[in-house]
Amino acid sequence: MSWYSGVLEFILERTNSAVLGFVSFTEAIIQPLPPDLVYLPMLYDALDNKSLVLWYFIVVTLTSVAGSYVGYLIGGRWGRQLLDRFAKQKHVDKLEYLTTRYGTVGIFIAAFSPIPYKVFGWVAGMGEMDKRAFIIAGLFGRGLRFGLEALLIGIYGKTALDAITKFLDNEILIAVVMVMIIVLGYYIGQWWSNLGQQEQPSS
Repeated sequence: MSWYSGVLEFILERTNSAVLGFVSFTEAIIQPLPPDLVYLPMLYDALDNKSLVLWYFIVVTLTSVAGSYVGYLIGGRWGRQLLDRFAKQKHVDKLEYLTTRYGTVGIFIAAFSPIPYKVFGWVAGMGEMDKRAFIIAGLFGRGLRFGLEALLIGIYGKTALDAITKFLDNEILIAVVMVMIIVLGYYIGQWWSNLGQQEQPSS
């Protein structure tokens, strides 16, 4: 994270809910700074104020999804140009596979995962996904991600803050977790589809 550490330090010195919302909204459209890096220290500083923690969670979740919808609209018009210029092909491949193979579940996984959310919005817009499914899956995925971070910091404090930050900066670990999530989702889907079909009553 060293290449944008100076920008992050500048932002954290001026952090409030408006700055958090701005970073979260713009990250889901175009800029590279993950909102978690602003959101997590704010959570830690607000541990004694549950109402403030809830407010930060609402702000980061709603602004991220709102920004992703703007990214969706942009992707519908300039998606391919943006992907070719700014997105890593491996991220594009994963997103296209998720949304093609798993549908709405894939959208949810992409929203929950550490894949850059702006790429998710561009791909969704470029592929003309159903807007309602896109927004609902984004709310659930981002809500689960940011809610889980708040829960972990609330329970483990500084230890969780350091661990999550390190995780976000480790592409190998992210890839391993992504594979585990996809495999788990696949087997859960298979189990659900076959439920009740394994044993047929004898005639």
